[in-house]
Amino acid sequence: MTSKKSAPSKNKTGKSKPDRSRTARAGADPSGTDQAGAGLSGTGPSGTDRAAIPAARRPEPPDRPALAEVAVSPAVDAGDRERLLHGTHHAPHSVLGAHPVPGGVAFRAFRPYAQAVTVVSGDLRAELHDDGDGFFSGLLPLTDVPAYRLLVTYDGAVHETEDAFRFMPTLGELDLHLIGEGRHEQLWRALGAHVTTHQGVTGTRFAVWAPNARGVRVAGTFNFWDAGAFPMRSLGSTGVWELFVPGVGEGELYKFEITRPDGSRTLKADPMARRTEVPPATSSVVHASHHEWDDAEWLARRAETPVHEAPFSVYEVHLPSWRPGLTYRQLAEQLPAYVTEMGFTHVELMPVAEHPFGGSWGYQVTGFYAPTARLGTPDDFKYLVDRLHQAGIGVLMDWVPAHFPRDAWALAEFDGRPLYEHHDPLRAAHPDWGTLEFDFGRREVRNFLVANAVYWCEEFHIDGLRVDAVASMLYLDYSREPGQWTPNEHGGRENLDAVAFLQEMNATVYRRCPGVVTIAEESTAWDGVTRPTHHRGPSGFGGLGFGLKWNMGWMHDSLQYMSHEPVHRSYHHHELTFSMVYAYSENYVLPISHDEVVHGKGSLVSKMPGDWWQQRANLRAYLGFMWAHPGKQLLFMGQEFAQGAEWSEAHGPDWWLLDPSYGAEGDHRGVRDLVRDLNATYRTTAALWQRDTDPAGFQWVTGDAVDDNVFAFLRLDAEGNPLLAVSHLAPVVRHDYRIGVPEDVPAWVEVLNSDAGRYGGSDVVNPDAVKPEPQGAHGRPASIRLTLPPLATVWLRPA
Repeated sequence: MTSKKSAPSKNKTGKSKPDRSRTARAGADPSGTDQAGAGLSGTGPSGTDRAAIPAARRPEPPDRPALAEVAVSPAVDAGDRERLLHGTHHAPHSVLGAHPVPGGVAFRAFRPYAQAVTVVSGDLRAELHDDGDGFFSGLLPLTDVPAYRLLVTYDGAVHETEDAFRFMPTLGELDLHLIGEGRHEQLWRALGAHVTTHQGVTGTRFAVWAPNARGVRVAGTFNFWDAGAFPMRSLGSTGVWELFVPGVGEGELYKFEITRPDGSRTLKADPMARRTEVPPATSSVVHASHHEWDDAEWLARRAETPVHEAPFSVYEVHLPSWRPGLTYRQLAEQLPAYVTEMGFTHVELMPVAEHPFGGSWGYQVTGFYAPTARLGTPDDFKYLVDRLHQAGIGVLMDWVPAHFPRDAWALAEFDGRPLYEHHDPLRAAHPDWGTLEFDFGRREVRNFLVANAVYWCEEFHIDGLRVDAVASMLYLDYSREPGQWTPNEHGGRENLDAVAFLQEMNATVYRRCPGVVTIAEESTAWDGVTRPTHHRGPSGFGGLGFGLKWNMGWMHDSLQYMSHEPVHRSYHHHELTFSMVYAYSENYVLPISHDEVVHGKGSLVSKMPGDWWQQRANLRAYLGFMWAHPGKQLLFMGQEFAQGAEWSEAHGPDWWLLDPSYGAEGDHRGVRDLVRDLNATYRTTAALWQRDTDPAGFQWVTGDAVDDNVFAFLRLDAEGNPLLAVSHLAPVVRHDYRIGVPEDVPAWVEVLNSDAGRYGGSDVVNPDAVKPEPQGAHGRPASIRLTLPPLATVWLRPA
């Protein structure tokens, strides 16, 4: 090709004259024989070595002081050239860019497919020599590296840009030290992609942890997915690779091109990406948040009362299917209003972190730092959380640190070797879900997960993390047969690395985020799930440090009892009373979650025996029992209005059941009205929540009325004010049923009856205040006589 000559300038007389000071071509002689600045002639053909121009035609160099040193060739040497071409260079900034060398300043650029590269600095314009394969170089007789830009010509189009290889690292020593120690509690601020201004230039800094990689490059829409010109530098021994790319801003797609130890290359999404493409697309997206929070009052009040001493009634929601088709912002208009109407104190969102397969409901995460793009941007999700807080509703989020899927573009063998997963294939493979388990013993992996927990709480103002599948993390032999697992150093089955991780996560979250609660989905009798981490128990372990734990035993036993025909329930009475044997061993949540209404298990109402009326009556009685039982409660969407069908993520709850034009609408609305009234009474009755974890807050009245299918107990608040709950789970009316009560209460009034006509019941109620009689019952000196409705729960409190 022929180079373009500089536009001539004009003198005062209007005649043109060459301006040699503004346009030059920097010589580059790979042989090393070119002298410093020898290329500063005018306009030799582009790509032609000055030495090849006949001497008679060479212009003389301008007069200048003699240089003391003999110039060296500015061209990239063969070894560096090979590594840059193959994506295996650890220190591209040491080669590319501008560097003082004997004879001046060497400029080197690697721009595949470029036809020409020109250095621009003030009045100086120096076209670099084309060294082939996309390499350009030149030596300028300068004493210092100037501020400069590059003009890159592609097929006639000229692109002016900053040189990415003239910038210092964007990560400081403290960041790298904390990353190396596995103690960077705000890891997302160091790694990932961040729009920033660096050395006065706006662009995006990229950083990724890939210690086994031979090289890492950035590919994206900004370079047409050709990573060749964007090699990253390795920062010390941390395994972190970094590159500041000028001019790249929000919305650009990117991935990391990683050269594996065997020399092959792969494109990987950013593990720290804070935004992703909408699945099934898999690229990461450069993101900067602009959301302005308006929930300061909520956050200031959140930590006033410990969660286990406060009302805590949770509505579990799968956001993509609650109202299918709604975005985060549209949900923000509807969900807070509905939850407020229903009286729940919190919502629990099934995993919102990005996941490739919708059928996993979010439990197979590939983007641990990115809310799913299916419903909008990260700022849209923040808007939803903000609106829920403004409505006085806490936001819990399912968090999945146990495992991750094997998708080739995500975390699996991220840098060509097991990195986030355990190096032992038997330890890495999750036996139930075909996924990979995290290597909790590796400090950088623990850091990735601990920082992730903090990230959701600090960046998205999440009020609690429900930690999924804790049991699968705690046991080395979880779902494994003999010979498929190796005992720990003490010969036991406990995963000591996972224990240490969970303790660190909980301690860090509680220290950094006042008022936040962590909740364990833990299905075994592990000792001390909700015990503080510094208190050792009988097992010798410190507590795991969770705030609450799902009571899977209560859930299983109580649903088992309710599934029996009433005529058989007397033989299973213990299934509803046994939970009180261990009710205070942990701080419990009573969960009726999505897991109980999918995969052939049927909806909650369909688990109940009898005809349609009896099923609803049983359900209402069960909900009344659940809300009165010690422990917080959680109910999955659709169950609050007795949806008959199993939940499906494809279409969500059957809202049409509440359509007034539907004949049985009243049956479903009655159950929903009961849930609303349960929540309303619960929130204003401290006896039902203030002493949930204190045995003094509960007293059996009768737990052994086997033949009557009656369960009666008192709940007491901190001042001793009682609420009497009576569940009668037989399909008959019992008149003048005597219940023992404290003698210091002058009268009792019914505040809730699940058999009320407005809920779809038979309306057998106790309308008047009931006064105690001096006749003893159930070991108490006084008693009251109640009419017990069929298949119903009745709440009474002092008149």
